[in-house]
Amino acid sequence: MKKILLFGGGTFHDHEAICPILAEYLRVDERFTVDYVTEDYEAFHAERLAPYDAIVLFHTGGQLTLEAKRGLVEGVSSGKGFLGIHAAADSFSESPEYRAMLGGNFRAHPFVRDYIVSLADTTHPVTQNIAGFTVKDWEKWPVYEYKVTDEQYLLDYDERVDVLATTLFRGRSWPVAWSHLWGHGRVCYLALGHNVEACRNSFFRDFVIHATRWIADPEGETKPASDPRFAI
Repeated sequence: MKKILLFGGGTFHDHEAICPILAEYLRVDERFTVDYVTEDYEAFHAERLAPYDAIVLFHTGGQLTLEAKRGLVEGVSSGKGFLGIHAAADSFSESPEYRAMLGGNFRAHPFVRDYIVSLADTTHPVTQNIAGFTVKDWEKWPVYEYKVTDEQYLLDYDERVDVLATTLFRGRSWPVAWSHLWGHGRVCYLALGHNVEACRNSFFRDFVIHATRWIADPEGETKPASDPRFAI
């Protein structure tokens, strides 16, 4: 079994409604047990983080104490996985170590609207099993584009990360998701997830499930979900 710490908190986003949805997705895989913690930054202290294989963070703003920052950043470096969702890129702004671990940070966003997310890397373990769609009676290759209704985050990011998905805003490409290694740990970030409706999007759901497998259970990451409702 792999233990996942699902951490929610902060302002502006309804973590109390969204984190149960995330827990639902995480528990699809029977190999994972999920503990949900909100606003208790001492959960990142090394001794409390020790039992967990991965951290999934849905959080906005806030600041980490030195002990919490060290426990989180060094814990991931030691081999734990980390998945940051949406405003995880707008959290702990006074911690450059956290931003370096995440791989980027929030810059701005236009209003919530419909837009297209495109996979930039279809071979990565997180994305290789996310289905595209095939255009009938025309070309035979699948199209890996997904319509979402969400905040469109504009992000500064470390160009060494592996950008997994992108979107366009005013003619410029912006990352929607990325992954990278942090020491011995695996890190993934997804910019989607502003509200409950956005988190019910099928692309969001599939990405969270596969990303958690990749960060928490590298040897078993390609195993199918046990729940047929979420067969991917």
